[in-house]
Amino acid sequence: MLERTAQRRAQPAPRRTSMARVAVASSMGSIIEFYDFLIYGTAAALVFPQVFFPALGSAAGTLASFGTFAVAFVSRPLGAILFGHFGDRLGRKKTLVSTLLIMGIATVTIGLMPDASVIGVAAPIILVLLRFLQGFAVGGEWAGAALMAAEYAPPRRRGLYAAFPQLGPSIGFALASGTFLIINLTLGDKSEAFLSYGWRIPFILSAVLVIIGLYIRLKIEETPVFKAVTDAQTAKPVARKLPVWEVVRNQPRQILLGGASTMMLFAFFYTGTAFLSAYGTNPEGLNHSRPTILTLGIIGALVFAVGTIASAILSDRVGRRAVIVTSCIVAVPWSLALFPILDIGTTWSFGLGLSGTLLIVAGIYGPVGAFLPELFATRYRYTGAGMAYNLGALVGGGITPLVAASIIASAGSASIGLLLAGVSVISLIATFGLPETRGIDLATAEVAAGRVPVRDDALV
Repeated sequence: MLERTAQRRAQPAPRRTSMARVAVASSMGSIIEFYDFLIYGTAAALVFPQVFFPALGSAAGTLASFGTFAVAFVSRPLGAILFGHFGDRLGRKKTLVSTLLIMGIATVTIGLMPDASVIGVAAPIILVLLRFLQGFAVGGEWAGAALMAAEYAPPRRRGLYAAFPQLGPSIGFALASGTFLIINLTLGDKSEAFLSYGWRIPFILSAVLVIIGLYIRLKIEETPVFKAVTDAQTAKPVARKLPVWEVVRNQPRQILLGGASTMMLFAFFYTGTAFLSAYGTNPEGLNHSRPTILTLGIIGALVFAVGTIASAILSDRVGRRAVIVTSCIVAVPWSLALFPILDIGTTWSFGLGLSGTLLIVAGIYGPVGAFLPELFATRYRYTGAGMAYNLGALVGGGITPLVAASIIASAGSASIGLLLAGVSVISLIATFGLPETRGIDLATAEVAAGRVPVRDDALV
């Protein structure tokens, strides 16, 4: 034990400039990925019912539009498995470059494709295929970005550094809302120009962001934790099993409970970013103007970003699980109060409902960047963390908004509050079933081998 402690102390800590570069690379790539992902959600709420499903009418068109939105959550676990395999075999850096390219190509193609008035039923079919590719790429993106930050980070500040890629959804949502707002104000709310070509501009602009992200990511070296594992395997070759097989065989409980633990954050986030955008602008809903909803979206995204960093810092002090459990508990009464607040019908009530929802998401999202990677052994950490995360995304982010859109007309807005409260309770129970991970040494922890992980906080 003393020898291991001395070795660990002898290892040089990452340089400040190196950590700064890692923070930028992990967060920048994540921001671009989620900008691409969320402009689809914004367009699905504001534009796609008229552009790709005009024959279905307002309510059915919105439901069909959210159906295509949900397709990405089906492909996310598949992306987590495939890119997790390459991330655990070839490295975090190479895999993250691939996910960024696939997402960028799919997003720009959506912006260039003809709508239903030009190619008929082929338009929504192509849209579904491209949305599938978006989800496929994001499925491999999150775990790699989180691991890059977590495996580079000083152990006592791992929660903070692992929160940088967690800024992707908040800043990406702000960029998506801001881009649509500028275009909407320039071309006019509900104008023919906006429906014809204006909505395409945010998708096409993604190409510029992807080029910037690729440049930054190509400058980053592989993580020291992954290098240590591959060097050890090179020095002493052993038969290597598929990472997905290893993690499913050794840590199925962590995958299932990790996915259930994150379900609530996805349900709240995509209800807040996608479903509430449709509910806020729909004439059958609150009938606010698009510029109003987009402006409030930017404010909510900033609240989300600040809350994410704050909860991550807190998780370094009191533990990951404690912060997540508290957020799940707060989420239950908030779920029941959300739609009564929104249904007041004023601008401030919508802003309060949206910002409050995203602040609760931030309470979980900040710690999760370190929490899920800390649950899994290094040799299949990319695959395990990605599978758990995207399992939660599939149920919480893919199914919940779709169910919400389908039941609101018949059961009323109160039913959505009950749905969110139920998901929050499930996440709360699942989190109680997982161990506290703060302080685990990522370089030596082999959870699957049955050994008690070495904790860095034991080193004084």
